[in-house]
Amino acid sequence: MKLTYWHNQVPNFGDELNTYLWPHLLPQGFLDEDDSSLFLGIGSIIWDFLPPDSHKYIIGSGYGGYTSPPNVHDGSWTPIFLRGPRTADTLGLSRDLAICDSAILIRLLPRPQKTVQGGVGFLPHYDSLGRGYWREACQRAGLVFIDPTAEPDVTLGQIAGLDMLITEAMHGAIVADALRTPWLAARPTHSIHHAKWLDWSEALGIDLRWHDLMPSSVYELYIGMTRGRRFYEGRARRWGQHAIMRPADRVLTERAARHLIRLAGEEPQLSTDIKIERATERAKQALDNFVRSRTKLGNESQQKVRP
Repeated sequence: MKLTYWHNQVPNFGDELNTYLWPHLLPQGFLDEDDSSLFLGIGSIIWDFLPPDSHKYIIGSGYGGYTSPPNVHDGSWTPIFLRGPRTADTLGLSRDLAICDSAILIRLLPRPQKTVQGGVGFLPHYDSLGRGYWREACQRAGLVFIDPTAEPDVTLGQIAGLDMLITEAMHGAIVADALRTPWLAARPTHSIHHAKWLDWSEALGIDLRWHDLMPSSVYELYIGMTRGRRFYEGRARRWGQHAIMRPADRVLTERAARHLIRLAGEEPQLSTDIKIERATERAKQALDNFVRSRTKLGNESQQKVRP
């Protein structure tokens, strides 16, 4: 069974969690390179272009709207559990399967060693790294900058040690909530990313409160003005990153830093202990049942081929 997740030229914290989490939770050899069966874990990876001849097992994945909804009733899909109720409704599946994003299972691992001692951190969406000056904005605001392209264990150690996380990346909020670090949701520029946040938060009974960011560069300002429509990004990148824009960029970065300071004073969010504990137990039970069924099936197959 092959682990399937979104690969990009630029590593992304949420996606890379797959390579960190599953080796800790699954038996050795459970995952391999046999793509006749696909293990769909963390991410909005319920796509319509996955191989039709592969059997696809959904383990906490979600539908993000990045493709048309696939037909999960064609016999090549088995939902073990889903990220949230919006995924269930879109795919025509029972809401009983809508437990939570599988990144919640980070709670089953030893707590990450804290690499920061308190304070407020900011985790941008990985798309924002190439558009703005968020590292500089965090330095000016006195916030801990958390790089979404860093190794997962690095990011986990930072989030675990914070008093509060401001995050534009959904899996920043998911992991912070799992580790019980209060978090604040920064609205992503591209509206297509919004539904998946609601899918996850509704599964945990969270009344999500969005907070807008201020652009930290001319390029980001332009992207925001065009409401994140990707058609405009190519032309904006050419002139938005030109040296002539540096004075304006410095002004915008300073404004973004001041706004981060204001956000750090807002009331953060956190799911209730009862909700997170119940979701963790249900996700663990669903995963354990799945592993047992696959292991039993594998043992029976081996017995059949013995002389």
